[in-house]
Amino acid sequence: MAQGALEAAGLQAEPTDILVICESPLAITQGRVVDLDDVHPGVPARILCRLFDFDSSLCNPYAFQVAVDLVGLPRIVAALILAMPGRILGRHGDFYRVAGRQVTWIDDVPGNLPPYTQDIVLGPDDPRGVACRVAAALGCGAAIVDANDLGRVEICGASPFIDHDLLVEAMRPNPQGNSDERTPLVLVRAS
Repeated sequence: MAQGALEAAGLQAEPTDILVICESPLAITQGRVVDLDDVHPGVPARILCRLFDFDSSLCNPYAFQVAVDLVGLPRIVAALILAMPGRILGRHGDFYRVAGRQVTWIDDVPGNLPPYTQDIVLGPDDPRGVACRVAAALGCGAAIVDANDLGRVEICGASPFIDHDLLVEAMRPNPQGNSDERTPLVLVRAS
């Protein structure tokens, strides 16, 4: 897939390049999609989702229930309890550090593009392994990245020997886009 996309764009990967694969399209190709009709939010999901800001994927009971199904209610409750002191002090991210990366990577309905507007997309399976296999096939670095229009960038998995700081800065303006751009691959080339 990646080799064909590079050829179609008239590009040849160089050893110092990093091919960036967007985490949501990768997860979709792996079948990591949950149809809303298959999610039945329980009372905890309906109540606890209200603790999250409107721009969080967990602010709705459906996505929150998927998180509970992924890691279990005890871990979610522990993450909430352990994150409260930090949150009161203005620190962000403690909940997700305790709940786990897969919870962090959940994309709920408002963040998805057609035809996945009635689905919750989970995080990709084995992002580091995928990045390493792509890197070996292409002869360049590879990374699975979750970036958004708010300037947030997370490297979900990467092949060895890539410059993480360069990659984060290259992806901060979100060249993949969060609208209808539908750009699942970006080639980062050091200048």
